[in-house]
Amino acid sequence: MFKKFDEKDNVSNCIQLKTSVIKGIKNQLIDQFPVIEPWLNQIMPKKDPVKIVRCHEHIEILTVNGELLFFRQREGIFYPTLRLLHKYPFILPHQQVDKGAIKFVLSGANIMCPGLTSPGAKLYPAAVDTVVGIRKDV
Repeated sequence: MFKKFDEKDNVSNCIQLKTSVIKGIKNQLIDQFPVIEPWLNQIMPKKDPVKIVRCHEHIEILTVNGELLFFRQREGIFYPTLRLLHKYPFILPHQQVDKGAIKFVLSGANIMCPGLTSPGAKLYPAAVDTVVGIRKDV
């Protein structure tokens, strides 16, 4: 289903960013994820090198010290990687699905209304087209 990621085949180039570009990206991240502001210097320390890895299909990955933090397609919005979301789960607003839906979600299924409205699930208010994290019923 998925091809294995091979750096030689999938990465077109890797660019170390200037301080002014890093400030712009940090401001963009704060605009997208306002709750990240107090943690941003911990996630992206000032003295550590920040790089953009450009892959095929116009995918850009933001890395700090080789750790993948955010990705985006073309000049779109940044999305946190799953690893970053596990470290800082409060970055994204979340929705909770019931236990029965989680195996389908992990397999890549779309989330339907019954998975969010059944007992054990919680549907929190969110604006249209908001990126949310999905949590399972505890």
